[in-house]
Amino acid sequence: MYKGVINRYKEFLPVNDKTRIITLNEGNTPLIYAENLSKELGIRLFFKYEGLNPTASFKDRGMTLAVTKAVENEAKAVICASTGNTSASAAAYAARAGIKCFVMLPDGKVAQGKLAQALAYGAEVVSIDDNFDRALELVKACSEEFNMTIVNSVNPYRIECQKTGAFEICDDLEAAPDYLFIPVGNAGNITAYWKGFKEYYANNKINSLPKMIGWQAQGASPIVQGKIVKNPETIATAIRIGNPVSWQKAIAARDESNGLIDSVSDKEIHKAYVKLATTEGIFAEAGSCAGFAGVLKAVRNNIIKKNSTVVSILTGHGLKDPQMAINLNVDIHKVIADENDVFDLMEKLIKK
Repeated sequence: MYKGVINRYKEFLPVNDKTRIITLNEGNTPLIYAENLSKELGIRLFFKYEGLNPTASFKDRGMTLAVTKAVENEAKAVICASTGNTSASAAAYAARAGIKCFVMLPDGKVAQGKLAQALAYGAEVVSIDDNFDRALELVKACSEEFNMTIVNSVNPYRIECQKTGAFEICDDLEAAPDYLFIPVGNAGNITAYWKGFKEYYANNKINSLPKMIGWQAQGASPIVQGKIVKNPETIATAIRIGNPVSWQKAIAARDESNGLIDSVSDKEIHKAYVKLATTEGIFAEAGSCAGFAGVLKAVRNNIIKKNSTVVSILTGHGLKDPQMAINLNVDIHKVIADENDVFDLMEKLIKK
């Protein structure tokens, strides 16, 4: 029986047989071969669909260890700042552990699907009239004042366990990919994946390392611009961050792997969002699609060698932000419940 990433990869994680593992059976997410897009783009393209984790995002992969260690250290509460996915994950794992969870969100900047999760799991949600970066500053202050454990990616156990995503990719492919495309917001995930690939390489489980190719949204691209973005803006709410916690580690992953960190526009993200769903039947949130938008841009600019093996990380499920899909304004065809009227409409739609 599968029991989550900590049990599967214990030898690479700071736990022992006496550790009480807080798990929702996260991980073991599918690596989906994109048959249609591979033919179109001239590469072997796979999507690592992290939206099929228990709270529908990659955050669960690191949260299991962060909350496990918090409980081990007798924490009574955890706290986080969030643009949405972290809050949902922290709240779920805190509920599982039987401890309190406090969440601080930038008002009006969090997708409703994610906010609904945090509330449903019983978190105490605080909304502030500022952005994520200010929320994180306040969370750090609250952590010190009230002795709570921060479970943002400043918590080293988050990165430590998120690296298991790289392990799963290599186990499924029986090798490392040539390129790893990944969205970059707070930059913890690109840091974690690179750590995982390096550890598998050091333990002779793979014979090569991938190039790490990170993608920020243009309106929230501090690493690309080389400066803090004070008021980040993008439709990709999950990566709407102007001062990433793991900034320097992301740069190290880029440089050590001979990779790249670049940006894509909201228009490119939106196009990738639609193309992924309509071409491969995969529904991912906009933040996820920044990585795939990067794949499309890299192919256009001949950054990827033909026939290369490429993995694009889809960090969250599309239902995290249902409003974005609704805003596509795709027609719903209304018709009288009469057979002839329905047949007439169907004939028109078939010819469309």
